[in-house]
Amino acid sequence: MTQLKIAVAGASGRMGRMLVDAIQAAPDATLAGALDVAGSASIGLDAGAFAGQVTGVMIQSDLAAALTDADVLIDFTRPEGTLRHLEYCAANNVQMVIGTTGFDDAGKAAIRAAGEKVGVVFAPNMSVGVNVTLKLLEMAAKSFNEGYDIEIVEAHHRHKVDAPSGTALKMGEVIADAIGRDLKQCAVYGREGVTGERDPSTIGFATVRGGDVVGDHTVMFLGTGERIEISHKSSSRVTYARGALRAARFLANKPHGLFGMDDVLGLRS
Repeated sequence: MTQLKIAVAGASGRMGRMLVDAIQAAPDATLAGALDVAGSASIGLDAGAFAGQVTGVMIQSDLAAALTDADVLIDFTRPEGTLRHLEYCAANNVQMVIGTTGFDDAGKAAIRAAGEKVGVVFAPNMSVGVNVTLKLLEMAAKSFNEGYDIEIVEAHHRHKVDAPSGTALKMGEVIADAIGRDLKQCAVYGREGVTGERDPSTIGFATVRGGDVVGDHTVMFLGTGERIEISHKSSSRVTYARGALRAARFLANKPHGLFGMDDVLGLRS
């Protein structure tokens, strides 16, 4: 069996460790590199040390050295770091799976440009369940496009640095596209004071941060006499790691192109 050689960015972080563990357990993949920021206490340690494993792959900050043998880099870090990694991958024929959130328009444009050179899967959430939920939301929105107010509520752990979550924003984008609205024009991200009556054309967002919540998302379609809720709740990051591995496998025969998890899962209309 041909082994898919995968490198992990942010290898000592919560998500990075989950990815290392998932790759070690996969029969068709091998850990080829592990990255972390210069100055991290994990530099020079075995990437599996946190779990008492010996992978033979040391965590390092040198991007070129870490990616020497890699077919694909999986990155769930921060936008500025991901974009540096992306530039190198595009120039050196390394595929990339990007689960990082919080990109501005320029960052998203850079990702699109990289997709012209190498295969890139870019998704705000790699969970299979979340991406099936997005498909359900698209279907629901088309039926609830009149007479229903739409609100999106998300909760994450206290350490998350961006809000709303990338997944909540993606949910809003999917719904807005399905009903012919522009999310940039109709999104409401906070309410305080005397706000006036709700504009029925808006899509509202509410954010909760605290504790160790991995990720909860609920979309409410609120009509007169009924309320429909579509929810996804994550109890472990392992779902994101498994989805990222599916994305890496998907890229194995894609020389270039920008893809989403709907492509990976065959959900695109």
